[in-house]
Amino acid sequence: MYAIQTQNTVKKYKNGVQALNGINISVKTGEIFSLLGQNGAGKSTLIKILTTYLKPTSGKVIMFDQDIHNQTDVVRSTIACVAQQTSIDTHLSLEENMMFQSRLYKIPKAKAKEKIEELIRDFELEQYRNYPVSSYSGGVKRRLDIALNMMSNPKILFLDEPTVGMDIQSRMRMWDMLLKIRDHFGTTIFLTTHYLEEADQLSDTICIMKDGKDVIQGTPLQLRSLIHQDSLQIQFLTQNEVQECLPLFQQLFVGRSVFARNKSIIVNIQNSHSDMEKAMNFLLKNHIPCQSIQIIQPTLEDVFLRLTTKKEQEVKKENECLGNITQKY
Repeated sequence: MYAIQTQNTVKKYKNGVQALNGINISVKTGEIFSLLGQNGAGKSTLIKILTTYLKPTSGKVIMFDQDIHNQTDVVRSTIACVAQQTSIDTHLSLEENMMFQSRLYKIPKAKAKEKIEELIRDFELEQYRNYPVSSYSGGVKRRLDIALNMMSNPKILFLDEPTVGMDIQSRMRMWDMLLKIRDHFGTTIFLTTHYLEEADQLSDTICIMKDGKDVIQGTPLQLRSLIHQDSLQIQFLTQNEVQECLPLFQQLFVGRSVFARNKSIIVNIQNSHSDMEKAMNFLLKNHIPCQSIQIIQPTLEDVFLRLTTKKEQEVKKENECLGNITQKY
């Protein structure tokens, strides 16, 4: 069963900007679905439509077999949305915030207390329960914000870049929390993120969109399998070293795709053995120190960059390829 389906959904604003251009997505019940796209791709507009803040210009949006704009009140009772800005009262404690949330949803007091205890336990918030929220770190505030939105037992939880600005430890705790929401509560999670490794780690399904359209949709494994070519990665100590050496490797592997990624130079290889030998000899001959050199498999970042920079005909071909891959699973 599908939790969400959009059918040729279009959104054109009064100023003439067309944010969505016939997008089609399908979100299965009980999965983590990640929506990826460059800034301006239409992600925010799509979320506003799915959460009933906006109406599409044309097309359909179905949520649990309900047309969301004919059954708006029914749909709103089954969803929750956590925006980038937290919506908690920093003068209240964690427990006071959760009790206030329960009153907004008219949850009986006894049931609310039971639900509060469950959420505090499951999301490891015990040590914070009696302190004002103003004293919490950003990561804990974010976890509380999500816990508050789980008070109403939503069928779908929308999360707009939930880990932006977090340190790695806080991000990993958030990942555990999202997996628990999916597995323990059975909630469908609709996630937007700019962290591709986050989408790769968490998602059951990923959709990449560009210019208001869905470019491709599939599992992380299916998307990575679109690129069959391994790469050579030369890792350096600093990004300055990368910038100094990048032109040299572009000359060494002329005609190839050679680019910088963080503290590494990536080369699309033709022959793993000879290209590795060529790069190592070049480093030794020119006394260029590096941290490591290795052959790596395609990442979700490779797929994202490839699909969001391709022309429409090339994208169509990739979609046909994914369709063939999907039939094998």
